[in-house]
Amino acid sequence: MRTFKQLTFNDRLKIEVLLKAGHKKKEIADILSVHISTIYREIKRGRFEALNSDYTTEERYSPDIAQKKKNEALAAKGADIKIGKEREFADRIEEIIINDGYSPAAALAKVKEEGYTFSICVTTLYSYIDKGVFLNLTNKQLPVKRKGEKRAYRRTTAKRASKGESIEKRPEEINEREEFGHWEMDTVVGKRGVSKKSLLVLTERKTRKEIIMLLKEHTAAAVVKALDRLERRLGAKFREIFKSITVDNGSEFADYEGMKRSRRGKKDRTRIYYCHPYSSWERGSNENQNKLVRRHIPKGTDFDDKTQREVEKIEEWINNYPRRIFDYRTSEQLFEEELRKAA
Repeated sequence: MRTFKQLTFNDRLKIEVLLKAGHKKKEIADILSVHISTIYREIKRGRFEALNSDYTTEERYSPDIAQKKKNEALAAKGADIKIGKEREFADRIEEIIINDGYSPAAALAKVKEEGYTFSICVTTLYSYIDKGVFLNLTNKQLPVKRKGEKRAYRRTTAKRASKGESIEKRPEEINEREEFGHWEMDTVVGKRGVSKKSLLVLTERKTRKEIIMLLKEHTAAAVVKALDRLERRLGAKFREIFKSITVDNGSEFADYEGMKRSRRGKKDRTRIYYCHPYSSWERGSNENQNKLVRRHIPKGTDFDDKTQREVEKIEEWINNYPRRIFDYRTSEQLFEEELRKAA
């Protein structure tokens, strides 16, 4: 993840010394604990043409020129815009979006929660980013924007051939997200042909609470073992929290009996519903949550080097991310409320 940091004049002096000493841009970025793109932009900002004693010219970096341009940019950007006089607010917005990976809307909700009294609307913030008002924040740091209208899906009536209940039998209160305790389950795979490990991702439909577990193998047996671990951890509460789980037709979810059968007694621990083939939209919450996972683990990543602790950090980030659909409350807050209601 990129590191946000405002360069000071002392940092610029260090850059000059390091460049003269022959350090590469990546090395300078590591020394100053900034992203390499920050160094590229900074060198471009302070670039000038120097005349050597033999009358040849070469491009060099000047910390004085870079600092002067920065001050001029600050003055120009702060003169005519609302955010210009609120540098602390602007810096915090940049930090949350660049470091924490928040969307502009979520970043505004975060600073409000932190006690900032100054605010702007989401549209204005997007406009400022588009116009280059911020010193470090550009459109490149933003999550992917939604394009176009929502896709219209045609509901299929194809039946599931293998053992298991079809999503067509799922009660309406689950479909409408009226009742707590109904989940969607999916897997996120690593680099194809390389990663043996994968992620088991569970999303509670009402609160969007996320549980992510690292699977040693991308198999049906590994999925059942993961659910067994969850049941051991939650005990009798498992049936209250996991009333149903909706999955797709992947081979990792082929063990219908194993997934629903309790390890604590003869009663089933949950109900399993299967989506129609090639209908990922029937697990819409899962699909949207997977996009959040991919902000931290891009496609093509080798999962074999990942640890459960790293996965838990991603889970924590997702569960504490302010959601527009919940008026910028978090899934963790809503999930805890539901648990208190059930207690």
